[in-house]
This record gives sequence, structure tokens and C-alpha cells, in this order.
Amino acid sequence: MSDLVLACEPLNRILDGKEISKNQAYEIFDQTKNNTTELFKAASTLRNIHKGKTVTFSKKAFFNLVNLCRDTCSYCTYKSDPNEQKLSLMSKKNVQELAALAKKYRCTEALFVTGERPEQKYPEAKEWLKENGFSTTAEYLVHASEIALGEGLFPHTNAGNLVKSEINELKKTNVSMGLMLENSSERLAEESMPHHLAPSKSPKARLKVLENTGELKMPMTTGVLVGIGETPYEIIDSLFAIKDIQDRFAHIQEVILQNFQPKQDTKMRDVPSAEENYFKTMVAISRIIMPKMNIQIPPNLSPNSYQYFLDAGINDWGGISPLTQDFVNPEFGWPQIGFVEKHTQDAGFELKARFPVYPEMFGMVNPELYEKMTGIMDESGHVIEEYWK
Repeated sequence: MSDLVLACEPLNRILDGKEISKNQAYEIFDQTKNNTTELFKAASTLRNIHKGKTVTFSKKAFFNLVNLCRDTCSYCTYKSDPNEQKLSLMSKKNVQELAALAKKYRCTEALFVTGERPEQKYPEAKEWLKENGFSTTAEYLVHASEIALGEGLFPHTNAGNLVKSEINELKKTNVSMGLMLENSSERLAEESMPHHLAPSKSPKARLKVLENTGELKMPMTTGVLVGIGETPYEIIDSLFAIKDIQDRFAHIQEVILQNFQPKQDTKMRDVPSAEENYFKTMVAISRIIMPKMNIQIPPNLSPNSYQYFLDAGINDWGGISPLTQDFVNPEFGWPQIGFVEKHTQDAGFELKARFPVYPEMFGMVNPELYEKMTGIMDESGHVIEEYWK
């Protein structure tokens, strides 16, 4: 497959088009962690083979529908309590207004984000839903997605552990969905660990949702968090858990590697952010484990160095908004799309805007939604350049 020959034998196995075992991935990490040159070279080569020299992003608006949440994660600043100033309860009118504005900015993605089943913990959430004519957050998500579609946006929902019937209903209006695995280690749910008070972050529960979406042929984005107290082997285990599901269902469209950044209003505020070379190493390992996968890092979380992660094998920048903030990481503003394009070009790549669903996943999309996309789609399945620029 490649003329590149490296000293690390398991890396050569991957470059020859063969798969590696989990133990071989451990070996790659152990052999390259102190000198990452060969690892990055192999990851970059694999990206070029399978993804070429195109790097993508999705031009989005972030709909912070409701940020009440039944979980409490030690690192999360997104969650609000009912009396906090950052509380978000978007009415139908709010959704309509933001969708119309996003259309003016020529966004293509409506990213709908909610807390985990807030109506099960907060009477305020239950009452708010009732006032809007719904009994669950999932029901409201369907309606909000219809509003966004009506304005010419394409919904992508990230609302935690939805059940199969809810996913199936959202498939009518969403071209893709997202659920971060975060990590497959049960250890991170033990006392004093970041997921101790977040039952929905149970790896078994999250993996079950990913399996359900596979059975329903819903294109999915997932990924892992790097730097929340995991070991490197636990990251590798998590990537193999994702790979196993992808091998079975072929519906995972991208894997996000997201670097932990401490938030001042959280329990983990004094924990340092993920060390950059460690983060970059795990990004490269993800390309090694899943050579054909779309691998993404959020550029706003590495504002001074994101372009250098192209050397580690990524091919996507994720969603970037010209309009709304990143409500999950509000202290990190989105880079301007023009700057991202320049940095991408300077690194020798071409930037293209994609829909919230990748071209290779179009066959799983509701035909009515696909038909709506074709009006602004180029021959490669990306958004036509004159629309997003």
C-alpha cells in the first residue's frame, strides 16, 4: 500500500493494509511515545492514502436547546441549574429566529444540543416542555429539527442516550447524530473520578446507543476525550470499542479526539489541560487503528496549533460557526473560517465544506433529506464553494 518503511514493525503492518490488534496498538504507543516521528509519518501517510489532500468542516449554528441535565460531570461547564444566568430554554420562536439568521449566514448545519433528559430531574424542564406542547426533550427535538429544515438547514442532534424509538423518529429530520463515547473505561465512573455522578456516561450505555444507531442506519459521530484522567491504554481500548461497532454496522462517520480543557466553575478546574504531544499522539494512534475513518479535532480547543495536527493524520475540523459560540467550551471562540482555510492551504491541503453527514454516508440518509441537500451540493458530495464562502 505504501513505500514507507519504518522501524516500528506494527506500523509497517498497517501501512501494508493489514489490521493490528489491541496489543499491537499498545506496542506502537510504547515504542513511539518518546519519539513520535515515525508514528506521525505513518498516520499522515494513511490519511493521504485514504482521504487525499482534502480537509473538511461543517458550517454550523449551535442551538443550545436546553442545558439542564440530569448528569453531573466533573469537567462540564455546559450544564446549568435552573437559577443560573447561563440557563438556556429555547422556545419555538427562539429556534425559528436562530434558524432564519443561520440561513442568512449560509450555514448548512443546525447542531441541536441538550442536556441528558432534563425533564427527569428538573420540574422546570418538565413545565417548559409542557408549555411548548411536548412531554419529552426528544419530542421537542423532532419539532425543532423540522423548523431548521424549513429554513434550509440540516439538523445534527447531540442529546445523550436516546432510546431506539427516539432515534428512529429523529432519523426523519436529522441527516446525522452525535454521541461521544468519551471513554470505554468503567474506572472513570468510580468515586472521585469524572463520571462518578453521570450515569449516562456508562460505557455500556453509550456503546448500546451506538449499536442501536447502527441497527437503524443512522450516520453517527462519536469520539473520545483526552486528558480527563484516563491512561493511554484506555484511550486505545476506547478506539477499539468504536472500531468494533464500526466493523459491525459501518455507520460511524467520524471520530472526534477532543482535548480536555479545565473550566473554572467545575470540580476539575485545577487539573491541567491535556499535554499537547500526548494529545497529538493519541490523534495519530486513532488514524493507525482506523485508517479509513474521518478523524477530527476541534480547532478552537487548540487555537495556536490546530494546523499542526494535520501532521498527525486528521482530515476534518468539525463544526465551525460564524454565528454562535461553542456552548460546551464557551471560553474558546471559533476561528474565522477564512483563517482556517489559509492555515489548511499553507499546510498543503484544500479546505471544503461538508454537510453534517459525510458523502460516503448518503445512502443511509432519509431520501427526502438527501434531495434537499442536492440543491447546494457539488459533484463530490460537498457544499458548493460559492455557498459557504
